Amino acid sequence: MSTSAKHRGTPPGNRRASPGPAGRRARGGSRRLRTVAIVVGAVLAAVLAAVAGFVLVIRAATASSPGRPPAKAGAPAAGSGAGGAVKAHRPPGSPAGLPKLSPAQLAGQRVIYSYPGLTPPPSLLRWIGKGEVGGVIFFAQNISSEAQIASVIAELNHANASPQNPLRKDPLLLMTDQEGGEVRRLPGEPVLSEKQIGESARPAAEARAAGTGAGKNLAGVGMNVNLAPVVDVYRSPGDFDDQFQRSYSMDPHVVSRLGADFVKAQQAAGVAATVKHFPGLGAATATQNTDERPVTLNVPANQLRTVDEYPYRAAIAAGVKLVMVSWAIYPALDPKLPAGLSPAIVGGELRQRLGFTGVTITDALEAGALRPFGTIRDRARMAAQAGMDLILCSGQNASEGAQARSELERVYNAGGATAQAAFQAAVQRILALKTSPGG
Repeated sequence: MSTSAKHRGTPPGNRRASPGPAGRRARGGSRRLRTVAIVVGAVLAAVLAAVAGFVLVIRAATASSPGRPPAKAGAPAAGSGAGGAVKAHRPPGSPAGLPKLSPAQLAGQRVIYSYPGLTPPPSLLRWIGKGEVGGVIFFAQNISSEAQIASVIAELNHANASPQNPLRKDPLLLMTDQEGGEVRRLPGEPVLSEKQIGESARPAAEARAAGTGAGKNLAGVGMNVNLAPVVDVYRSPGDFDDQFQRSYSMDPHVVSRLGADFVKAQQAAGVAATVKHFPGLGAATATQNTDERPVTLNVPANQLRTVDEYPYRAAIAAGVKLVMVSWAIYPALDPKLPAGLSPAIVGGELRQRLGFTGVTITDALEAGALRPFGTIRDRARMAAQAGMDLILCSGQNASEGAQARSELERVYNAGGATAQAAFQAAVQRILALKTSPGG
């Protein structure tokens, strides 16, 4: 689906005050003892006063921290694992606030563009130079050789460095699908498919090697995001995932381990990983392709959570930077909306239940599964309002991204304070990813 076979510092711990040197007991008479006692008393008083002042400063700073309400007594800390949630991963380098951006620039940062052929169109370069592009996805049609795509990426980066771009110091998100096996846009690693890795004699080592190989391969031409690995748990031979060998196993524990191995190895190479397709396409039959048509997967909620969503726990614990959400409908979780348009799935299942705090990205916005949901503008609006951070416009037409950006700009301008704050929070997550795609 975009992507189918067709076609991203740990907070310091509590600081402990170092104990002062032990006071030396004075030798001599009572006068010296009284003198020492007075001095020690004064020092202790000063220390206690300083500590009290420090505590007041910290409390005041905490109270004034934007978007952080005081914790209720007895309430578990966010990401503590209460209620079965996975410990949340906070991307390093998360910005404290946004730079001054226009609504068009805020909207553009949430859009991933695509284009036809081997040369990016002048319109895309112009929008990049104005700070109205979050990133670009590349397909096989955009790549004739490693040297050619590296040259294109240099051209995109040059446009991004324009003085008109307030985000010129932040890199574009430059991505592709380098899963391995049949689904590769660049020649080279990873050569093995996920199924081949899962069936190999040393699957963990092969998964790590694939992650490292994918990271080095993409970084070598200037890309910083891979839309991989797939962590779907397939159900039967020849089904949607298995026909292209895109699943490690029918065992969710195997998928969980190998997916996390790939994620950690790739991100150690400086390229952000994306696990997909949440909450899972493993139950899809060979003909249930969301690129082509609407798909409904009647999987019980308990099975979704114990089988299909299971690998996401390990991926989140491993620090995965992005999660792609599928376009299938899961009636057990939301009877009407595809997952990527569903606040119940994006906000409820992924954010709240699993504790994911990184960047969410849609599958291809032009997918056939979304035909019942209006135009590109309608879909972009619904996805953003459902909680998707990045809108993936992979129809290989730059105007598709421009339509999505224009609609998101309209939504931002029409929104109230709460809606605009949520919009800005999405952009903050995207900028944090740009700052540190691998670490």
